[in-house]
Amino acid sequence: MSVVELTYHGHACFSIAVNGTQLLIDPFLTGNELADVTADEVQADYILVSHGHGDHVGDTVEIAGRTGAMTISNFEIHNWLVAQGVESAHPMHIGGGHDFPFGRVKLTIAHHGSALPDGSYGGNPAGFLLSLEGKKIYHACDTGLFYDMKLIGEEGLDVAILPIGDNFTMGPDDALRAVKLLETKVVIPIHYDTFDVISQDPQTFAARVEAETATQCVILRSGETYRV
Repeated sequence: MSVVELTYHGHACFSIAVNGTQLLIDPFLTGNELADVTADEVQADYILVSHGHGDHVGDTVEIAGRTGAMTISNFEIHNWLVAQGVESAHPMHIGGGHDFPFGRVKLTIAHHGSALPDGSYGGNPAGFLLSLEGKKIYHACDTGLFYDMKLIGEEGLDVAILPIGDNFTMGPDDALRAVKLLETKVVIPIHYDTFDVISQDPQTFAARVEAETATQCVILRSGETYRV
C-alpha cells in the first residue's frame, strides 16, 4: 500500500501525492502571503475546487492551462471554468462520488457560500472525501459545523482537514466539536492566520484536541508534508 503525502501551501491549499499523481486542492497561491510555492511552479495532474470564492478558486485557470490538469468541481464551477478556457474538467455534485485513476472523490456538504470571483453563481460549496490507496482523507474546506459530520466519520477517517479561523468558517470551539463527531485518527487545522480576522493559535487548538479526544492534531506550516 503506497504512502499518501499531504503538503500544505497555506490557507486551505494542499498538494496530495499518490502513486506519482499530483492532486491540488483550492490553489489560492497568488495573493496568499503564507504560500510556499507560486502558481508558475506548483505541479498538478488534477485540481479540486471546493467553492467559488477567490481564495479557493485562486489560480485554478492559470495552473490548469499550464499543466493540462483536469479540474474537479461542482457542475456550476465546472461550467465557469470551461468558459474561462479550461480544457479538461469533470463536473460532480453534492453526495456524488466518482472513481478516478488515482482513487475515489466524493463531494460532501459544506455550509458556506460559493459566488465566483466575477459574481457568477457558483452552486453549492462542498468538501471532499478522498479514498486513496486504502486511506480516507476528509478535506472539509470552508464550512461551519454540521451534525452530519458524524456520518462522514463513519467512513473511518485517517485524516480530517478542518478550518479553525472563525468568522468565515468554524472557529476552534466548533472545530473541536467536529473532531468529536468525525472521530478521525488525525486532524490538520487550516484556514487561519491568512488574514487578521481569522488569526488563531493552532497550538492551543491542538492541546484541546489531544486533551479531549483520541485524535492526534498535526500542525503543518506552509511547505510541510504529512505522510499517511
